[in-house]
This record gives sequence, structure tokens and C-alpha cells, in this order.
Amino acid sequence: MILASLLIILGFTSLIFGANWLVDGASSLAKKNNVSDLVIGLTIVAFGTSAPELVVNSVASFNGLSDIVFGNIIGSNNFNLFIILGIAGLIYPITVQSSTAWREIPISLIVALLLFVLANDFLTTQNPEISRWDGLLLLMGFIYFIYYVFSQLKQDNAEVIFYNEKSNYKIWGLIIMGIAGLIIGGKLVVDHSINMATELGVSQKIIGLTIIAAGTSLPELVTSVVAALKKNSDIAIGNVIGSNIFNVLLILSISAFLNPIEYSPKFNPDLFILMGGTVFLIIAMFTGKRKKLDRWESLLLLSFYLIYTSYLVSKEM
Repeated sequence: MILASLLIILGFTSLIFGANWLVDGASSLAKKNNVSDLVIGLTIVAFGTSAPELVVNSVASFNGLSDIVFGNIIGSNNFNLFIILGIAGLIYPITVQSSTAWREIPISLIVALLLFVLANDFLTTQNPEISRWDGLLLLMGFIYFIYYVFSQLKQDNAEVIFYNEKSNYKIWGLIIMGIAGLIIGGKLVVDHSINMATELGVSQKIIGLTIIAAGTSLPELVTSVVAALKKNSDIAIGNVIGSNIFNVLLILSISAFLNPIEYSPKFNPDLFILMGGTVFLIIAMFTGKRKKLDRWESLLLLSFYLIYTSYLVSKEM
């Protein structure tokens, strides 16, 4: 048990450093091509901070661990929405300054609804799953999302807060080290989380929704907290919303290509919470003139997640 815990921590450490190196290298490369902070937040940073989920889910899907796959995706998205935005909003109220940034929030709700419909297979009598055809549909949605971002976003003049000028050798060195760290960390986390779940008698669903989801979301947490401290709302919310969209459209599609993923309806309550939290965010952002997530609203998000997670864990004990 102690050895498994230490190896999981080592895996998360490798994931965090790997994601950080990948984001640093890729973002520096983007900055050299005059890409704006908001574009970086919604694409490169969101992809880099979602890379741990990608690696963990790829390993889990390849091994047929469907509860880990869905637990990680849904759990990570809920962690991003409730914990990361909650903490970032407590540090500094998040004001959406770009018209495009707040368009992404309704898109993330549509993506969550799409996942709910595809996963439950309401139109068929077979066991619910995300098939390779579903994965293709999700991937097409991801391609359209990337096209949308780059066609709609205009260059902004936001302060550059994350990236310093680097040589091409250093940039590509960071990218390669980042990928290696992600692969090693992902393997350690999946293998030893399963061992821990078996020893504790806890379901893979709970492990995926809590330990793995929180661990793979640490890069998003660090990125958004730093952005909140720097009072850069576009990066803070762009990272979270972009990551949630990436998790479903890209990561789940890749997982489905590796192996069709059997879906258990026991995840539906967690999907309802994800959709409900997104609706709450829309209401908080779009009511009033300031388009702001205030501290008291952030505290509501944070408190709800902690209470719900405590309830989930207590049911297993």
C-alpha cells in the first residue's frame, strides 16, 4: 500500500513536470509566431494541461479499464469546473473580458450534453458505450472547435505572463522531455491506482473520479491559480474551459479509437453535476453587466464539490 502510494505520487510528479515542460516549450514556440494569450490558453495550454488525462486514459483504454476512462474524464472536468475555478475565483474574481472567451462556456455545455447522449446510446438496444464511430464524431467536433477558435479569435494585447524567449533547441528539448515525463507518469498512475483500489476494496469509478481526476488536473490547477494571481482572467478561464472541451472531444475520441469504451449509467449523476455546474457558470457570468464570477459564487462551486466528493467516498466505505 505504501509503495503503491509513493509510486502514484511519483507518477503525478512526472505528469506535472512533463505537462509543464510541454506547455512551456509549445507556448514559447507559439509566442515566437505572435499567437495571443487567449489563443494559447484555449488551445496549447489547455492541450498541455490535458496531456496527463490523455496519457492516463490511453493506458486505461488500451487495458479495457472503462471505469477509469470515464471516471478520469468526468472527474477531471468536474474538478476543473468546481475546484479550479472555485479556487481561482476566490483568489481574484474572474471577469470575462473577451467576447470569444465566454462563447466557449456554452460550447462546453453542448459538449457535455453530447457526451451524455453518445455514452447512453438511447437510440440502440445494445450495451451503452463510446464506439469508434462515436469517437470519430467527437474528433470531428474537436477539429471544428480548433477551426472555430482560430477563425473567431482576434489577436489581443494581453500581457504575456508565462513565457520567456527561448532558443529552438531549448524549446524542442522541453517538448521532448515533457512527452517522456507524461508517458512514464501515466503508466505509473494507472497501474498503481488499480493496485490501490484493489487493496482498499474501492471501485475503479471512485478512484477515477477522485484520486486520478484530481492528480491529472493538477497542471490546470497550477496554471489557473498563477493566472488568477497575475489577474489574467482570459488565461484562467480559457485554460479550464478549453481543457474540459479537449478532455471530451479529443481525449475521449482517442481512447475510443484505441478500444471501444463500455459506459456504465452510474456515471450519469456525475454528468448531471457537470452540466449543472456549467449552467451555474453561464448564469453567474451572463447575469449583470460585468460578466464576472464573484468570490461568493466561487465559494459555492468549491463547497458543493467538496460536499459531493465526501458523499461519494463515504458511500464506498
